[in-house]
Amino acid sequence: MPSQPVRLGDLSVGFIHALADAVASHGQDPAPLLLQYGLDPSRLAEAGARLSIPRYMRLGHAAIQLTGDPALGLRMGNLCRLPQAGLAGVTAAQAPTVREAARTLIRFAPLSQSNYRGQSSLHEDARGAWLRFYSISPYNAYNRFVVDSVLGGWLQQLGTLCGQALRAERIEVEYELPPYAEQYQALSHGPVSFGAEHNQLRLSLASLALRNPDHCPSTYKYLLSLCEQELEQRTRTRSLSERISQLLGPLLNGGREPDLGEVAARLKLPTWTLRRKLADEGTQFRAILNDTRRDLAMAYIRDTELAFGEIAYLLGFASAEAFARAFKRWTAQTPGDYRRASVRAL
Repeated sequence: MPSQPVRLGDLSVGFIHALADAVASHGQDPAPLLLQYGLDPSRLAEAGARLSIPRYMRLGHAAIQLTGDPALGLRMGNLCRLPQAGLAGVTAAQAPTVREAARTLIRFAPLSQSNYRGQSSLHEDARGAWLRFYSISPYNAYNRFVVDSVLGGWLQQLGTLCGQALRAERIEVEYELPPYAEQYQALSHGPVSFGAEHNQLRLSLASLALRNPDHCPSTYKYLLSLCEQELEQRTRTRSLSERISQLLGPLLNGGREPDLGEVAARLKLPTWTLRRKLADEGTQFRAILNDTRRDLAMAYIRDTELAFGEIAYLLGFASAEAFARAFKRWTAQTPGDYRRASVRAL
């Protein structure tokens, strides 16, 4: 079994500042709302303080209701600052070019945020690069703002680095056309597509080559070394079982479950080697898969308002009925009973 219960993920409270600024830009005081979520000034100033992804989504939804602005995530993105991304952001602020800053932000994003659905990625080619934010479908009123704030935030942060407004060549968004779609057009020279395969924005070679006038080579190298040390430390302290459990989150989706060979390929190990290493840890792939599914199911039911059919899809079950049978086998409760008990315990 995993050494600790699986969480859906969390992020640094540094990201809350952009949300608070977005609320304030509407003439509303964000402090009372933040206090409802335990985010007083001392908490926001606490080193290493984190907020769970479900609570962040609920906070964002409450902020949208307070301001009446469904596009609040885009306003958050426009107010993002590099230091709010933690050590990765401070390091990116010293990068020589937009390209290197993008590489830094994405490579070291796990230092300030984690999510079992995946992590951001950079896809470079001969004509530019895609900055891609992982899927958090199914989309609803609680999570669209996250995609908006990330895509808008990348452009704002990288534009600040080079001292000029930065616009994408094109933008693609997974969720369907929202009522504020036209506001996205201000972020891109080219088309903005909704209902797309990925959440991503495209930067041209010219944009990637823009230079940072505040770049200091020695400072940047020192900060990069700190990021690498921190990332290595986080990786080294996880067992193979924990690493596999981390990998399974993004792979569990759409009515299918990953197999041992797929996970071995992700870990760059032969299948037989992975099986042997797991045996050395006293476990098997199937046990890790079942434990991960169980813990994620409990977290989704407890911490989100997703329908059980949506949770079944996210965990790779062929149907809601198959998920309900598995959950009853794991916990001796139906998903509905477990959710009702969780609500009473709050």
